Amino acid sequence: MDTFALIVTIGVALGFTYTNGFHDSANAIATSVSTRALTPRAALVMAAVMNLAGAFLGQGVANTVSEGIIETPTGSQGMGILFAALVGAIVWNLVTWYFGLPSSSSHALFGGMVGAALAGGTGVIWSGVLDKIVIPMFVSPVVGLLVGYLVMVAIMWMFRKSNPSKAKRGFRIAQTVSAAGMALGHGLQDAQKTMGIVVMALVIADVEDQGDSIPLWVKIACAMMLSLGTYAGGWRIMRTLGRKIIELDPPQGFAAETTGASIMFGSAFLFQAPISTTHVITSAIMGAGATKRVNAVRWGVAKNIVMGWFITMPAAACVAALSYGLVYLVFG
Repeated sequence: MDTFALIVTIGVALGFTYTNGFHDSANAIATSVSTRALTPRAALVMAAVMNLAGAFLGQGVANTVSEGIIETPTGSQGMGILFAALVGAIVWNLVTWYFGLPSSSSHALFGGMVGAALAGGTGVIWSGVLDKIVIPMFVSPVVGLLVGYLVMVAIMWMFRKSNPSKAKRGFRIAQTVSAAGMALGHGLQDAQKTMGIVVMALVIADVEDQGDSIPLWVKIACAMMLSLGTYAGGWRIMRTLGRKIIELDPPQGFAAETTGASIMFGSAFLFQAPISTTHVITSAIMGAGATKRVNAVRWGVAKNIVMGWFITMPAAACVAALSYGLVYLVFG
């Protein structure tokens, strides 16, 4: 196997992780920054550190990505498929970041994998795509919306006799913890997705065997790149999540972050499902915000975001398929 091709593919995978970090950093900290619970710089530092820690909490999601979505391709063609899949995901991340649209980096990666595999003639494990990606893609936002609403209702009931200004000050402090939980869950989910790709590349290159444990250097490299990307920040998307959907107050921010973190940890440890942190936190913000009044949520903005979710996988798949065609033409 061409060592150069392996190095390039791993480098592009780490590049994707970096774009994932700055694209999705808003998921962890937008609500805390918008409610002034944390300053932007302090929030980014906290998120970067917690992303780094979260990457070492397990490998179930990585196993799903490396073994449950497409058949492991072989030879130079297989490396070209992984390369094209990553290019498709990176391009879609950059496009949606430019327009400030909180789309899913995870589904951009999955779409890229499916599109490149189809273009390269590698089998797609459609049962895995359905069970681990498509169903969670529909279920997790619904769960986030409902649980976010219920958690906020519970908070309103428990603190109904409290002084509003004192309660808001308390929830600003509590948001430090809930935002840290979101960032930890983001590291747990998203760093592992790239680990799965790197493991596939190592298997193709006969460096690792299918089913081996993830090498420590892979965990460290993916965790570091995600953390660095997070620290770079994603201000365009942060404005969308923190202000354009709804003007959040500290209790709503705490409810949304607590909901998002709980769903991410549950899906990773119970189902090993690589869900989208973007889908979960965005829907949780809508649910928590709707307790104020339904029309407090800017549903027009929310509709555009949801439309972006639906086109992410096919769009990334198309870019990946085109990328594979170019790789094939250039390198044969």
